[in-house]
Amino acid sequence: MRSQDIAKQPIGIFDSGVGGLTVYRALHERLPNERFVYLGDTARVPYGTKSLSTVERYALENSSFLASRGIKILVVACNTASALALPKIRAKIGIDVIGVIGPGARKAVTLTENEESPRVAVIATEATVSSNAYADSIHAASSTAEVFQSACPLFVPLAEENWVDEPETRSIAERYLKGVRDFDPQALVLGCTHYPILRDVIQKAVGADVALIDSGEATAEEVENLLKDKALANPDQISYNRERSLCDDLDHFYVTDAADRFARVAERFLGAVPTKLEAIEVYGKDELATRRKS
Repeated sequence: MRSQDIAKQPIGIFDSGVGGLTVYRALHERLPNERFVYLGDTARVPYGTKSLSTVERYALENSSFLASRGIKILVVACNTASALALPKIRAKIGIDVIGVIGPGARKAVTLTENEESPRVAVIATEATVSSNAYADSIHAASSTAEVFQSACPLFVPLAEENWVDEPETRSIAERYLKGVRDFDPQALVLGCTHYPILRDVIQKAVGADVALIDSGEATAEEVENLLKDKALANPDQISYNRERSLCDDLDHFYVTDAADRFARVAERFLGAVPTKLEAIEVYGKDELATRRKS
């Protein structure tokens, strides 16, 4: 296939559920000329409680499905899959793969590199914090940065319910983020794809001087650079021919369960319901046989 034809292919994105929609939004806003195919594995969420081998298997099945849709690059929007499965995914599908952890970590180092004592905080789910993936990536990019991590599991349901300015949300944020305030970081990585929905309440809890890093936005920046470096940017320039809106009919969304709920949360996250939304199965033969017996 000619490189120009490959450049016209869509970008694939997968997440364990709906949180990756914030990554989709960041990519869409930065790359208005690109088309996207999104897969939310809503039947098997959450990934954070699963074993390494299970996460790898789920990630490979999702990646193979998206590769079969003719994507040119793959964005792994799930933090758990980014932490545990990127090497296996790259070996399996043979196209460029970008996770969300490396870009977020590198952005944090860039923003703090001129500080005498760089301090970076990371908030994420318990599984991502336990993996130390962000801390390892930050230390790989900077030998001097201090890292503080904190799990904020209740932020996920609060974001999905769109409780962005409720007294309960502010109270929970104050409690979760006390350790971050005491650490006094220059930058705070939002290490879960749900957390940008609560950006304002998080900013108020940690203070206006702390730079918040949206891993989705950092990932979109690296995807843009990759497309330029490899001459894979779409030459058709969609945005000049028509106004691109989120979830329009140029983008295709797939879920493995609960399509109606996905559509409702998408409207909360993005302000739009996906025009093309389809429920599919991506399971391997063994799991599919088990599901049919149960």
